[in-house]
Amino acid sequence: MNLRREAQGKNCLIRLPGICNLDAQTTVLAHYRLPGYSGLGVKSPDLLGAWSCSACHAYVDTHHDDLTRLAHAEACLRTIAELSKRGKVK
Repeated sequence: MNLRREAQGKNCLIRLPGICNLDAQTTVLAHYRLPGYSGLGVKSPDLLGAWSCSACHAYVDTHHDDLTRLAHAEACLRTIAELSKRGKVK
């Protein structure tokens, strides 16, 4: 299962107010930065990613305040829930 490919064409689940472009055609998997699982040049596992439009992805990659990190983490959980509902992960 290619979770990066699975993100294509899906609605953004980060949905940052005033940032999100609401364009499913720009959706990619935005990996959550988690110490011990990611680092310089190393992405987190794909399961720790959220479906994200290009605007939200750019924002979470450049803003690391608590509210942005929380929004991204919650989007990762929503993404896992959607994947589970669709039978893509157990």
